[in-house]
Amino acid sequence: MEWKKDRKSDCGEWQWSVCVANEGDCGLGTREGTRTGTDCKQTIKTQRCKIPCNWKKQFGGECKFDFQAWGECDLVTGKKNRTGVLKRALMDATCPNTVSATKPCGKIPKTKLQGRLRGTPLS
Repeated sequence: MEWKKDRKSDCGEWQWSVCVANEGDCGLGTREGTRTGTDCKQTIKTQRCKIPCNWKKQFGGECKFDFQAWGECDLVTGKKNRTGVLKRALMDATCPNTVSATKPCGKIPKTKLQGRLRGTPLS
């Protein structure tokens, strides 16, 4: 008869690496887990994981953020950005508390641009 060891055994919690895609920057991949302790039956294991392809590699697949709306287009750089606040970290990943993302503005209609530059009319 096998009995489960209680939580006080000398076996640490799993520590997981970040997800590494099998090919390229996103898609299916693997992460490695390790733990230490004399009572551990298993000290290393690999787990399948997935990095969403629309996710920036710099943030990692385990870090989930709440993003604000995209900001105004910066006419100098031709890009707009937004910031994200950490919502949760999966697999005890180390994640930054805030991140910012940038993307190209795309086509801006001339009329819309002129209206923005003019600002509010003086009355």
